[in-house]
Amino acid sequence: MQKRYRNILTRGAKQLPPIPLRQNGKRGRVAKSDAHNLWERLKKHETAVLLFARLSYVPFTNNRAERDLRMSKVKQKVSGCFRTRKHAEAYCRISSYLQTMANQGYNPLVAIQMAFSGQLYADRGE
Repeated sequence: MQKRYRNILTRGAKQLPPIPLRQNGKRGRVAKSDAHNLWERLKKHETAVLLFARLSYVPFTNNRAERDLRMSKVKQKVSGCFRTRKHAEAYCRISSYLQTMANQGYNPLVAIQMAFSGQLYADRGE
């Protein structure tokens, strides 16, 4: 798998547009094309890119983690901030519980009913 990946990168390098020369009087890095930047990242992070192909339990993207954080950032954006640390911690605890239950396939209303009845997690008979 790694040999094939490197072969693809080698063929891709030949297709990249040339990097423009530094203009006189200009400082900083020379701007490269999006394709060249992507190629460099794929080459630099080869192990991480191929990890999902080697291990079936590794997700292809980190979208799940980003989605889990999104609601707290939206809440923070809408309200401006949490008034106290205690309220922020309470929000995070409730949100985390609901997300965990949703990830396990529970309806949020059922999860809330379970929490109020003192049954944080349902007995699945396992």
